[in-house]
Amino acid sequence: MMLFLSNFKSTVLLWFLVLATCGNQTEKIASTTPPPSEPQIEKATKEIIVAANRTNAYLPLLKGKKIGIVANQTSVIFNNEGHTHLVDSLLSLNVNIKKVFAPEHGFRGQADAGEHVKNSTDTKTGLPLISLYGKNRKPSQEQLEDLDVVLFDIQDVGVRFYTFIATMQLVMEACAEKGIAVMVLDRPNPNGHYVDGPTMEAAHTSFLGMTKIPLVYGMTIGEYATMINEEGWLENSTKVDLTVIPLENWTHTSFYSLPIRPSPNLPNDISITLYPSLGLFEGTNVNAGRGTEFQFQRYGASFLDSMAYNFTYTPEPNFGSKHPKEEGKLCYGKDLGKTQRMNEVTMDYIIDAYTHTTDKSKFFLTSGFTKHAGTEKLQKQIEAGNSDAEIKASWQPDLDRFKKIRAKYLLY
Repeated sequence: MMLFLSNFKSTVLLWFLVLATCGNQTEKIASTTPPPSEPQIEKATKEIIVAANRTNAYLPLLKGKKIGIVANQTSVIFNNEGHTHLVDSLLSLNVNIKKVFAPEHGFRGQADAGEHVKNSTDTKTGLPLISLYGKNRKPSQEQLEDLDVVLFDIQDVGVRFYTFIATMQLVMEACAEKGIAVMVLDRPNPNGHYVDGPTMEAAHTSFLGMTKIPLVYGMTIGEYATMINEEGWLENSTKVDLTVIPLENWTHTSFYSLPIRPSPNLPNDISITLYPSLGLFEGTNVNAGRGTEFQFQRYGASFLDSMAYNFTYTPEPNFGSKHPKEEGKLCYGKDLGKTQRMNEVTMDYIIDAYTHTTDKSKFFLTSGFTKHAGTEKLQKQIEAGNSDAEIKASWQPDLDRFKKIRAKYLLY
């Protein structure tokens, strides 16, 4: 009898340990699986084909037409040798390109952020280059005079204050006024897997935000073009004759690593995933990596509390940043170079920097911060000591409203 009880106790103990172990395994799996509300990032099973590569889809629409192109260094067709610029490719196919319109950073992507770009002539093709980041940001009616179609092909990163979508909107408005068609060659949005951030308020419209959309809007540039056209968001609610050539084998949950940096200070995937959050530092006196080789992968300033950080760096003039904030000064801050792909805009970084600012009056550049945030509320929330969770909760009603509009125009 004693032997039976001993065996029984051993058996019960064994089953208890098995069940406990299984319970621990289940808990571990659950803790590493994103909740259903977060997008599941996938690697594309087939090669992603950008619209520019789908020449059979759009060349017939350009035949016999006089073409203007809005383009920069990302406007390429990929091939076995690497890539060929869209302008060079179309010229070789006898497409009648009359002129090129260049956005911020210029046709070759060499200019600093905010640096005015002058009209010029492309030395390789001899085509006139018309700057849309110089005397005028909207094409004049005279500049559109001899065109039938304006082709837009620029890699976007899906952040409202990244100015290429503003350029596209102004081009669409100008073409609508002139009766000229617009064709958008679509490309993946590396931040297209989520929607987040404060929504632009009409009172704070600027070139850093022309429509009432969230900071991260989760759409390709082609989807976005369709939305602003169909929703009547162009000036005077006009509509342009718009054609969007879609890309292939991409979805909003697909991972896409940009093969060409979209602008001088977004050099890699880490900078692009952090840009929605760290880009808000552009409206402060804090350096966000400009003047280093790790732009938008770190932040710091000489006026942050040196005792709060064990990471330092010194910004110096370099490609894309002739005069970075805190130039030549030892900055105390954080290195975010190991950040994984993000699914949200976080206020943690800017709250951290503000909290550890020794002189709060030095932190915000209020006008610039409001333009980047699209609202005055965010600065007030940070100054009031609101947490990341509290701030994000205040965005939700506007995000919910936008998502309903966005859903009508998703192509992928």
